[in-house]
Amino acid sequence: MHLNEAGEDHNYRGLMAPKNKEKKLLLLKPRGFCAGVVRAIDVVRIALEAFGPPIYVRKEIVHNSFVVDELRGKGAIFVDSEDEVPNGERVIYSAHGVSPEVREHSGRRGLRVIDATCPLVTKVHVEAVKFAKEGYSLILIGHHDHDEVIGTLGEAPLVTQVVGTPEQVKLLNVPNPDRVAYLTQTTLSLDETKDIIAALKQKFPNIKGPAAQDICYATENRQVAVKEVASESDLLLVVGSENSSNSNRLVEVARNLGTNAHLIDSYKDIESEWLTDVKTIALTAGASAPECLVEETIKFLATKGFDNVQELEVMPENVRFGLPPEIVEAIAAAPATASAD
Repeated sequence: MHLNEAGEDHNYRGLMAPKNKEKKLLLLKPRGFCAGVVRAIDVVRIALEAFGPPIYVRKEIVHNSFVVDELRGKGAIFVDSEDEVPNGERVIYSAHGVSPEVREHSGRRGLRVIDATCPLVTKVHVEAVKFAKEGYSLILIGHHDHDEVIGTLGEAPLVTQVVGTPEQVKLLNVPNPDRVAYLTQTTLSLDETKDIIAALKQKFPNIKGPAAQDICYATENRQVAVKEVASESDLLLVVGSENSSNSNRLVEVARNLGTNAHLIDSYKDIESEWLTDVKTIALTAGASAPECLVEETIKFLATKGFDNVQELEVMPENVRFGLPPEIVEAIAAAPATASAD
């Protein structure tokens, strides 16, 4: 199976006609790929087509094992560090962003960088630099070990502290409590982040935040969709990989509302006991999960009697991001190269 340009294939549409009235599958929309993920995957694909393999990618381009494995099969080489990239070769930064230290190191080694950082992550980096230059202590809300947080932390490491719970806020110490600002990882739970921000405001009444929230539109939309159907669902299935932060948050949102929920890499992870006495399943996908995996899950669930599929669009989602200049130039040069050959 292969992804198309948007990671989608709508072969499941034939299942939409109600068949089993007793069992129901609620297919949530929006789901799956966000604009930043589409952009990042396109960057790798186009780079492979324009320049040929090998193309090195620092970290997983997006946090989804299926996507990474398919791109690896096309010639992408995924590495944990820019140190693993031979001098002078091309390297793509993942959608999660990198620290200035990584950029400087890549430059010293003459690496030809193509930056696939999501523009919404870049926004947080810019905010971190701005607050640090203005003399603020920075509180970064997020998960210490997530690639995005590691990159953002690198923008102002001497003045930034990372917190992941309201309890951790109580332990914070800063030079000047009146000069504190907060930023957030883009893929967090809206509810949990709200509680942490409330704790920060209680501890630092004059704290400043970003002009617009850092949690990305796709993360918010998918969480809102889950909340819409949680009360009428016996089970929520989220297609996404274990290291996908936004996918894990969808599971947490449902469980916090009392709905049984599980994260699955594919339909093969579904355990038969999960379906016992279940009448209504809600199905969604994290922002880095391709639609083809959703389709496979729909077809599998149809064999278990869940062939009454109802797609519920909670809100429209039509965001698109432009490609990096290196890729735009490669696309522009392609016809000339072809004619020259």
